[in-house]
Amino acid sequence: MASHSDTLVVFFGATAGANGGKLGSDERELILLVWQIVDLHENKVGELQRTLVQPDSVDLSEQCKEETGLTAEELCKAEPLESVLHQFHQSVSAELKSLGRSSYTLCVDGPLLIRQVLHPEASKKNLVLPECFYTFVDLKKEFHKCCPNAGPVKDLTLTSMLDYVCIPVAVEQEAGLREVKNMVLLILHLLVEPYNHKFSTFETINYKFESGACSKTETVDSETVIRARGLPWQSSDQDIARFFKGLNIAKGGVALCLNAQGRRNGEALVRFINSEHRDMALDRHKHHMGNRYIEVYKATGEEFLKIAGGTSNEVAQFLSKENQVIIRMRGLPFTASPQDVLGFLGPDSPVTDGMEGLLFVKYPDGRPTGDAFVLFACEEYAQNALKKHKQILGKRYIELFRSTAAEVQQVLNRYMSTPLISTLPPPPGPMLSVPVLATQPFITTGSMRDCIRLRGLPYTAAIEDILEFMGEHTIDIKPHGVHMVLNQQGRPSGDAFIQMKSADRAFMVAQKCHKKMMKDRYVEVFQCSTEEMSFVLMGGTLNRSGLSPPPCKLPCLSPPTYAAFPANPAMLPTEAALYQPPLLATPRTPQAPTHNPAHTLAYYSPQLYMNMSYTTYYPSPPVSPSTVSYFAAPPGSVAAAVAAQSAPAMLPPQPGALVRMQGLPYNAGVKDILSFFQGYQYAPEDYSSLVGVSDPGRSLIQPKEWLCL
Repeated sequence: MASHSDTLVVFFGATAGANGGKLGSDERELILLVWQIVDLHENKVGELQRTLVQPDSVDLSEQCKEETGLTAEELCKAEPLESVLHQFHQSVSAELKSLGRSSYTLCVDGPLLIRQVLHPEASKKNLVLPECFYTFVDLKKEFHKCCPNAGPVKDLTLTSMLDYVCIPVAVEQEAGLREVKNMVLLILHLLVEPYNHKFSTFETINYKFESGACSKTETVDSETVIRARGLPWQSSDQDIARFFKGLNIAKGGVALCLNAQGRRNGEALVRFINSEHRDMALDRHKHHMGNRYIEVYKATGEEFLKIAGGTSNEVAQFLSKENQVIIRMRGLPFTASPQDVLGFLGPDSPVTDGMEGLLFVKYPDGRPTGDAFVLFACEEYAQNALKKHKQILGKRYIELFRSTAAEVQQVLNRYMSTPLISTLPPPPGPMLSVPVLATQPFITTGSMRDCIRLRGLPYTAAIEDILEFMGEHTIDIKPHGVHMVLNQQGRPSGDAFIQMKSADRAFMVAQKCHKKMMKDRYVEVFQCSTEEMSFVLMGGTLNRSGLSPPPCKLPCLSPPTYAAFPANPAMLPTEAALYQPPLLATPRTPQAPTHNPAHTLAYYSPQLYMNMSYTTYYPSPPVSPSTVSYFAAPPGSVAAAVAAQSAPAMLPPQPGALVRMQGLPYNAGVKDILSFFQGYQYAPEDYSSLVGVSDPGRSLIQPKEWLCL
């Protein structure tokens, strides 16, 4: 068999829109193909062939009509692209056979026709291109090798190249024929003295995108990275690679971006093999993926590594298996085992290497997040698994969708670096100090309706959005009075509570802001009491039929909604008497206020609260972070203090102190906890009466499960 350098097929095409240097940038279809064979050994040429292509839309631009001279009537009589490509392959094969050759390589004037027009259009029309369209010779680059002084490759044109070697330009009336004749003249001239050029450098197009892992220590050239925006949320890395079909993406070079809640936000960072491919990708700005147009912008290597880079050996080992389809499972029961997942997927979708093909995502302390990634050996198995989307495992429905290696890295990085309670990123500005004790830092559960409830917030809404929504009424918000409610998965629920300075102010806000727009959604605003707010923050529900208690039998271990000590600072024991040094941790100082000191947002140590399956609030609990009764101890310091110090030294004056225990076994009961503190006095039965819990709240608390040391 002859090598690819034996025969070249000079290839030219035009679209219904822009041509020349902007070919393919406007996403218009092919309407014209012209080709001619050149025998490189005998310097012979074949017959010049020209054919029209019928596009789906025969709306021709003025530039196209002027340059090609074609009309809509002519194109309506032509064959569609699939038939034309079949005719092309048959014609070239027959001519090669007559010349005694068996293989050929396409030769084009720049890569745009192949990379920016033919491959993207064939991908959209679900056409399988012959193998010959995955390898080609770029005449401009070959000429630059022979004549490096002719100028940079990007500035070369057919006319300038012919002028440089002193060849007269062919004059031809019909567009396409003229360009092919000039290309053939240039090729024949390069084959002889003084150049004797050998066409040996071939451009290639990847058949498919290769997934893979990326290390944070890897160097990524910023000239090879773009950001794509507006992607459908269900897009996979293969879908994005298909959008950029014709351009070569680096291995593992597609990184889907996730929002603060761990869901895809419609953006992706894509890394190409070189800057030339990146520049062609930028020309696909506002091209379509289905019915949506995609925005394409420049990005940096640092941004790509932040999303796709990983350091976990577990992830690297999981992704080390080549050519695997990755499926993400979300919403798994926390008690789900690998056997449960394999049984859920069933025999029609076997997981690669059994349990080794499963990767459960966990928090830093080992608690499950409900997410897992699964490897499948082929597309068929993955499709069978996706059919189980929203089917039930245990008592929960499971979401399944395609994923990527970069998403695996990103999800693992996010969870392993996430504190146990969500916090806002610290805004720029000077740090402000807060006094250790503040007057009235607690929520007193009562019936006074000095609070408002916001319902229907956008899930992306932040504190700043709420303050902007309230406008001039923000001056009436109590300090640390904004509480955003998270659901049992730790994601925003769309609800928020705001404590106002008086019931009149709350009523006024509810009247003026009800059904006012925030972003693209209207928000309902209701007046409510602190008691109603506390119930919702503890996990209960607030509806037309009244209050519903939290759906749990255990007491709420997130921040309690009652005052652990009297509000009057004079009644409080000294700080030294309340806490010994091992139990006192240094709190973070709050950030500078953005609107008013009353709106200062509090930030907390990650060890302050644990995101359990209870409703929590964000960013500030009802108690000031500077209140000594809510300082968090470092992990293990409570137990260490109990073991190291005598009971009298640890006992503060009544009414006592609360101790939080972390790292308990999931099957630990009350008796196990009491046995652990054997020899120390815990709270009496009427402890709840000492701390001033309301009657409905007292019914939710089992006194002996709160320990007073």
